Amino acid sequence: MINSIDSVINAISGVLYQPWCVPLFLLVAGVYFTCRFRFIQFRLFREACSVIMEKPDQEGNISSFGALMVSTASRVGTGNIIGVSTAICLGGPGAIFWMWMTALLGGASAFAESTLAQIYKKRAKDGSCYGGPAFYMQDALKQRWMGVIFAVLIILIYAIGYNMLAAYNLQSTFAVFAFYNERSTPAFIGILLAFFFGVIIIGGAKRLARITEILVPFMGILYCAVAVLVLALNFRNLPAMFGLIFRSAFDFKAIFGGFSGSCIMYGVKRGLYSNEAGMGSAPNAAATADVSHPAKQGLVQMLSVFIDTLLICTATALMCLSSNIAPDPELAGAAYVQASMADSLGSIGPVFLASAMSLFAFTTLIGNYSYCEGCLEFVMRRTPSHHELVAFRMFATLIVFLGSIASAGLVWDTADMLQGLIVLVNIPAILLLGNTAVRCLKDYTDQRAQGKEPRFLAKSIGLKEHTDFWN
Repeated sequence: MINSIDSVINAISGVLYQPWCVPLFLLVAGVYFTCRFRFIQFRLFREACSVIMEKPDQEGNISSFGALMVSTASRVGTGNIIGVSTAICLGGPGAIFWMWMTALLGGASAFAESTLAQIYKKRAKDGSCYGGPAFYMQDALKQRWMGVIFAVLIILIYAIGYNMLAAYNLQSTFAVFAFYNERSTPAFIGILLAFFFGVIIIGGAKRLARITEILVPFMGILYCAVAVLVLALNFRNLPAMFGLIFRSAFDFKAIFGGFSGSCIMYGVKRGLYSNEAGMGSAPNAAATADVSHPAKQGLVQMLSVFIDTLLICTATALMCLSSNIAPDPELAGAAYVQASMADSLGSIGPVFLASAMSLFAFTTLIGNYSYCEGCLEFVMRRTPSHHELVAFRMFATLIVFLGSIASAGLVWDTADMLQGLIVLVNIPAILLLGNTAVRCLKDYTDQRAQGKEPRFLAKSIGLKEHTDFWN
């Protein structure tokens, strides 16, 4: 039965990742917003860095940095290690180049969707804020059905698809150790992971933000430091490594001879899985930030895409490709990264990777889950009761355990299918609302040019819809 389900999921995923489907949607949105925002990824990069540490207006609310860390916790995870390894082994080294392109274009899409989420965010009873694409689909586009589909997909992909994949990827990193047993070790790791995950999600969104504010920067800096060490040890291989990446990226005969398995397709798939730009996931975190202008959080969330792909994913790719271990489909996954690190660092390499994956997987799980309860409330049109929330949290915890004992094909195919579907819902919405995001950015830059600290009012950009925060 599981094989039959996986076959159906794989067939749907195969259609979604044809050139005219998900890749085209991402390309069109990325190019469109890059042009409309006048290359915001480069033009306002320094500005994005400057607003990242601003304090919330109301003490106790989630800061811009806190919201960034929640979204980064979801983005920066097992996909930065296992996803990159899979892309290189199955699609070739050129997949890394196309992951970079996905991130550079996706930064503009990330700004648009997160800015829109801030504009249309809602006020909770305690004065805090929440929101996401489901709300701008409902309130700005007046299409609640579209918002409901999006919210259901968010729950499916983050509570099930991505969290199953994170749990599976974590347990797979222990396969190289002598104590690993195919029957018992995945289940044991799954029980531990599910227990700690269940304990954390009881605390709610603000506890999630506080935990990720500590863990995400720590693990990111440590991981990049080890990557620099590996590159220093393998510096003689660097010229050949970069030559291999670019030759493979532009081997069009090989690419169009089998597009579904090409470096472009794996770069898009794994780039999307890693940075999530255009999927509409990060805006759910962006909407929780207490900021004075929506464009501020749009700029901050744009940074998360770069942190994820241009920093963490690149660190993994360069560590692997600078080693003396050649990529091979048989090594796809944790095995390739572990073999590469063992080649450079000896026996400590696999140990470090297992430790890093434990932190990456844990923050990914709690970052992913943080998107789900708000979407559940949107679908139900009311706040879930205590018993309903407990049941949902128990279900999400069970999924973490099941992911650790599932098959590789099922977890990867499920994640690919769901992320493709959600792109097809969110990208049309942000393209239709693109002018609102453009006007919001112009309002922000105009105030900056006048020497003001930007403050947003809906009427300043001619917004007719009522908003909870900006009227």
